[in-house]
Amino acid sequence: MEKYDFSGYATKANLLCSDGRVIGPDAFADQDKMKVPLVWNHKHESPFNVLGHALLERRDDGMYSYLAFNNTEQGENAKTLVEHGDVVALSIYANKLKQQGNLVTHGQIREVSLVLAGANPGAYIDDSGINHSDDAEYEAVIYTDQPVEMYHAEEEKKEEKKDMADSEKKKESEETVEDVFNTLTDKQKTVVYAIIGEALSDKEGDDDDEGDSKMKHNVFENDERNENVLSHADQQMILEAAKSPQVGSFKAALELYADENDLQHDAVSSGFYQTSPSEGAGNITWLFPEYKDVRPGAPELITSDQGWIDVVLRKVHKSPISRIRTGQVDIRNIEALRARGYQKGKQKSQTGNFNLVRRTTDPQTIYVKSALHRDDIIDITDFDYVQYLYNIDRMNLNEELATAIMLGDFRADNADDKIFPEHIRPIWTDDELYTMHYDLNVEDARARLQGTETGSYFGDNYIYAEALIEQCLYSREKFKGTGTPDFYMTPHMLNVMLLARDRNGRRIFSGKAELASALNVGEIYTAEQFADRTRTDEGNAQHKLLGLIVNLADYSVGSTKGGEITHFTQFDIDFNQQKSLLETRVSGALTRVYSAIAIEEPVSGN
Repeated sequence: MEKYDFSGYATKANLLCSDGRVIGPDAFADQDKMKVPLVWNHKHESPFNVLGHALLERRDDGMYSYLAFNNTEQGENAKTLVEHGDVVALSIYANKLKQQGNLVTHGQIREVSLVLAGANPGAYIDDSGINHSDDAEYEAVIYTDQPVEMYHAEEEKKEEKKDMADSEKKKESEETVEDVFNTLTDKQKTVVYAIIGEALSDKEGDDDDEGDSKMKHNVFENDERNENVLSHADQQMILEAAKSPQVGSFKAALELYADENDLQHDAVSSGFYQTSPSEGAGNITWLFPEYKDVRPGAPELITSDQGWIDVVLRKVHKSPISRIRTGQVDIRNIEALRARGYQKGKQKSQTGNFNLVRRTTDPQTIYVKSALHRDDIIDITDFDYVQYLYNIDRMNLNEELATAIMLGDFRADNADDKIFPEHIRPIWTDDELYTMHYDLNVEDARARLQGTETGSYFGDNYIYAEALIEQCLYSREKFKGTGTPDFYMTPHMLNVMLLARDRNGRRIFSGKAELASALNVGEIYTAEQFADRTRTDEGNAQHKLLGLIVNLADYSVGSTKGGEITHFTQFDIDFNQQKSLLETRVSGALTRVYSAIAIEEPVSGN
């Protein structure tokens, strides 16, 4: 068996600490027979502070440790100090601590430290200021104020037999408070913890108290006062504030002090406290079960309407050519192109000329760039944080593309990030040769339907619906797009039409399918991003968009090989960041004249 130089309790179970917390008997049970470093006074910044190692042993009353010094100069010096009795106390540094109420239930001992005996008697926890909500993880330095003893391996069996004999005699003759406490059940111990916590909170005015029940810092470290320690002068100041009419209570005064000095405070989480006679015995919220996620994993996303975006990107024509060129010749109503009748002896006339309409569209790069800290990637374990952020970036890129195709980019022309309409030509604001713009005239429809007895026959929704149907059908007379177009409208516009009733109060349209048939369109899609969008025409008149009628097969999105949506990742070792770039290089434009219809409403005041 390995020889050890001395031994002692690394941490003591069921020992009430000065802040009202108690170390559970099995808080570190899974570290039985595990070796951890032995260091000087919790100093981790240098290997010269490592004095040896400690073998942990689980006991019913805590975690015992057998400690061996190394052969370094520091180890030999520390061994001499222990043998001479100059240093007599141990302490542990632990993290991943979990707490239920004031009971520490689990943790991981990372090292055992040889420390100078502090002036604060008994056990206490010097934690790092992490919130002590139920089941939360935090780290702390835990002092138990238990003396060490020199250890001799060759006498181990004799000592164990002697300890067992002494223990039996002790049980027969006299039991300590700790012995009696260990005979209680867990349920009974919980009640005792609550009573102790309440008793501690009642000692508001005791100047001899070493610290209140919520003290978050070690009172002494290395026999020097810590700058964040609650001193006797501070306690006196808190008590004076509590007596003042402006504060009125010790709890409020303590919270005020903690706020002013950047200390953590939670006046009720560690146990019971008396609030007022009318509120009964005190707060018992620490006994409640912890919160649980209704839907575990990645947080739900709150997004704008995404349904129409997938439709747009699916229905547009995809071209392997990014530099798009279209050409059309309008031969309608050209007198010179008419066929002619021939008369004998007369010379035949040449057919007249016609104009060629041509335009070109070049591509532009569109991207979404983000960076993830590697610390966050490692610490977030409930879901795949990298994939989660990628999905958000892809959603944003898709929405930007669909919006640029249908409406355009509303950033200023001098903005560095603008998607220019010369590269992705918006359907709504395209030239009249490609998109025909029609204003909805509700007042004309009202006059035709109701005559002079305005309001006696039909409601506003019915008049609005009839005006829109009439305008859509009339505008289709000049439509030259392919197939049957779809109608992309605002949700409010759809609701107005579905809520339209006749003079008998019956709904005009039973659903979207019947409404689509009345409008002579294939499908109706709602896009909340269309709401409250306005444009200014060449005459400085403003028009509010109600909907677009278009077959997206007439809109080409061009991208050469390599310009498709591509995901790039790179790790920045200087800033410890995982960088992500989603990028595409595309062009877009309507390729047929008179292939889209914009239904608008004049903005009042024009």
